[in-house]
Amino acid sequence: MEAVKKWVEDSAYGKSLGVKVGELAEGKVRLELPYADVNSNPGKALHGGCAASLGILGAQAVTRASLGEDAGPFHTAGIQVSYLAAAIGEDVHADATLLRRGKDMCFVEVDVATAEGKSIAHATAMVRGRFGAEPSALPKARGDAGEADPGAMGPHVGKMPFTNARAMNVEHMTGAHSRITMPAGANNGDLAGGAHEGAVLALLDTTGAMAAWAETGPGRYKASTPSLQAQFLAPPSDEDLVGYGWLVQRDDSAFWCDVEVAGQQSGLVTARGTVLYRIVT
Repeated sequence: MEAVKKWVEDSAYGKSLGVKVGELAEGKVRLELPYADVNSNPGKALHGGCAASLGILGAQAVTRASLGEDAGPFHTAGIQVSYLAAAIGEDVHADATLLRRGKDMCFVEVDVATAEGKSIAHATAMVRGRFGAEPSALPKARGDAGEADPGAMGPHVGKMPFTNARAMNVEHMTGAHSRITMPAGANNGDLAGGAHEGAVLALLDTTGAMAAWAETGPGRYKASTPSLQAQFLAPPSDEDLVGYGWLVQRDDSAFWCDVEVAGQQSGLVTARGTVLYRIVT
């Protein structure tokens, strides 16, 4: 249990968020995240990537406690996050509960809520322990044509508190496509030496949202992420990362954007997913 607490609180990413373990028991974990400007968007709203990270942290913590340290390395093979409401300048907590334990995987449910009990996000995840197995071969990213046009919004995205703390840089954001880079180290690291899954998921979330904005361009619109799905194909390495996003389908205010997150040097995909974004124009 002490190793699980250390993994949550002592990684560079966990320290940057300020997340703490409030309760840790077999099959159940509570994580606490006091409000901090660094985790927010303008207007003090908790960044969606931060809420999703609590889902990853909670699911991994429950799995590590259930399977034990020898089951590692771990990766979140699949996660679904639904965003239910916004947290504005509020402390939040995440309650993670084991649904089923298998030989090398755990199914976990995570509810994220404010101190007053308002649910803001719900996640279900399947976390896998590889029991020291050699990593499998990873696919090459689809990538893009190498365009470098951040558009009107791109230069401002990386200056928001949460994305700035991740050192995200929007290299391209026009024509319904986005490309965002993020270093693996600094505030984004895991204790294992690679990028933290929570930081990778935040990059995936942001890249998908920016692909939607790359379709509409800036305006006085209302926007939010209703849901995202993601799969980690392997534990993230220590490579700096790049997220490639492209709009797949638009239906009025709903935008479905696919995302691949890959190593900048190798081009190998470590995570992929779909972000459902909403822009009311």
